[in-house]
Amino acid sequence: MGDGLRYIGVAERRARLALRHRLAPRARVATPEAVADALLALHGSDPATVYLAIGARLVDPAATVAETDRALYADRSLVRMHGMRHTVFVFPTESTAVVHASTGLAVAARERATLVKDMAKAGAPDAAWLKEVEESALAALARLGQATAAELAREEPRLREQFVYAAGKPYEGVHTVVTRLLRVLGVEGKVVRGRPLGSWTSSQFRWALAPEHAELPVVAAQSELLRHWLAACGPATEADLKWWTGWKVTDVRRALTAIGARAVTLDEGTGYVVEDDVDAVPSPGEPWAALLPGLDPTAMGWQGRDWYLAPELRPGLFDYSGNVGPTVWWNGRVVGSWAQRADGEIVWRILADGDGDEAGGGEAQAAIEAEAARLASWLGATRVTPRFRTPVEKELVR
Repeated sequence: MGDGLRYIGVAERRARLALRHRLAPRARVATPEAVADALLALHGSDPATVYLAIGARLVDPAATVAETDRALYADRSLVRMHGMRHTVFVFPTESTAVVHASTGLAVAARERATLVKDMAKAGAPDAAWLKEVEESALAALARLGQATAAELAREEPRLREQFVYAAGKPYEGVHTVVTRLLRVLGVEGKVVRGRPLGSWTSSQFRWALAPEHAELPVVAAQSELLRHWLAACGPATEADLKWWTGWKVTDVRRALTAIGARAVTLDEGTGYVVEDDVDAVPSPGEPWAALLPGLDPTAMGWQGRDWYLAPELRPGLFDYSGNVGPTVWWNGRVVGSWAQRADGEIVWRILADGDGDEAGGGEAQAAIEAEAARLASWLGATRVTPRFRTPVEKELVR
């Protein structure tokens, strides 16, 4: 490209995605832990996304639910907690210290200050009172192991205290201390979401004390987070990195320098890879298809998505807040959407063709059909509706 940097084109970026995101059949893995380690973070805002994202990447998806439950709630080798951009993710437990220090501390300070300010405006008890209630609640959680907000409030009745939020504003409301405090404790890394009240698709969670972890220096933690993410998702641009981490651009640049990231040329400009990742990667082998859930970490992995998702497809595949819905993939790019109907049938629609790989051809159709059957086989009687509905997904279930 004339700048002396190695050029990484769209085909190679898609090959890297296929292998490193465990989507090509030859790259699939045996356990939820291996999936999480490969991707670093699984979006957890929609509980079903975690299981669907893992199932799509397992050699044998039949044990997806049992094995993911084991990892989350028995072995606790995976943990659901707040991370980048104040979003709930599932991480490998050994990554919690890095995530907390690199992305959580700044958010946590703002969240606590906001809660104290909101309570003060409403004439509610002060920060000292809140700290006392917090310590009591954490002690109760230690005794109980796991508890819902209501169960905690029975142990510590002061958690039921209510206060008016945004008095006089159109969005005025009544907040309960337990709800706001658990949110603060979550971003502070003191509590995490535990086992849900219902099935694996339920969004009603118990709470548990967070796994103990070392308190890392922020700068070192940012470097480690960036290194792990670039190993999974590189090459990526500064804009991608800033968006995914939620950091300031100065933090991104400092971390890139600290890990010795190598610059490469992409179609959209300069990108970065980890120091030893400049060489070309092998082909993923045979053509591949995948049915990924809404908020899947691959579909949501980069801010610049043109290399795997054509701009004209976005209106049908994203909701108004920018959350991606269920996607159909063919050879490293999004070609359509899928949904599950009330009777359990997995249906899909191809929205794109061409690009040299015939997304609407017989080979693609057969591969997508096989993936739909694979998904249906382990879902069984479970019915999954994405938390964030998108236009095409809504049409498909009619």
